[in-house]
Amino acid sequence: MRSDPAEYDVVTPGSLRGVVSLLAEKPGTWLTIAGGTDLMVQYAAGKLTAHKLVSIWNLPELRGIETLPEEIRIGAASTYSDLRRNEIVAREFPMLAKAAGWTGGIANQNRGTLGGNIVNASPAADSLPSLLAYEAELILVSVRGERRVAYRDFHTGYKKMILAPDELVKAICLPRRYSGYISYARKAGTRNAQAISKVCIAGMARVGGGRIEDVRIALGSVAPVPMRLAETEKILKGKRADASLVALARKTAASEIRPIDDIRSTARYRSAVAGNLVSEFVEQMVRG
Repeated sequence: MRSDPAEYDVVTPGSLRGVVSLLAEKPGTWLTIAGGTDLMVQYAAGKLTAHKLVSIWNLPELRGIETLPEEIRIGAASTYSDLRRNEIVAREFPMLAKAAGWTGGIANQNRGTLGGNIVNASPAADSLPSLLAYEAELILVSVRGERRVAYRDFHTGYKKMILAPDELVKAICLPRRYSGYISYARKAGTRNAQAISKVCIAGMARVGGGRIEDVRIALGSVAPVPMRLAETEKILKGKRADASLVALARKTAASEIRPIDDIRSTARYRSAVAGNLVSEFVEQMVRG
């Protein structure tokens, strides 16, 4: 059954102050909407339970990518097209730029926002593993002010997060300290774009003197939330980058993930693909 437009209220305060004031008046009543690439699918299917929507699309306080000496700050309402076109993102954060090109088609990339991808909280979201690998931080805002949280702590379970009912994500901060790292990003899906990931990976490492000095590996679609492979990273860090690590990394990664069967794939397939992707990343480190 399709939704009835008469049953929904949509307001456009026009400023960030107006939005957070509205959220504070009746916490949990209003749902923010930016590009609408996720919410309008629910609306069209008659499954959008929130009936009061507040638009944050094109708010200047939430748009733009600011380059600072120590980090870049990506406005939460910045689109995937914004990410693809930004020179600093492409040069210093290539895994995020690559994921932006996977997310839907061009029309969706012109509307879909990074902040929306975060709060939609899908474990299959293409951009989220790269945020984990880059150790992103989020700036959350409300009438009470701003607070900064590590992205790794933001998702607490499937479709659950630490975002308070009167808060919204203002910006995503990425530290500019990954010069000299190799990076690896892959998506396994029915198609390269316009398909939800069966498994996706973002991996980065710094290798010096033949040893793995630092490594980060994040996966999507293998657990209730996007996850870092902490144990796999632990067994790789400090080791000599040689072929003996490939099988060990595959085995350790398989023990960490918690894939499920669903309409897109099976747990067995996801486990096999995740192992293959982790192995390929380690092989890349070995090759240097």
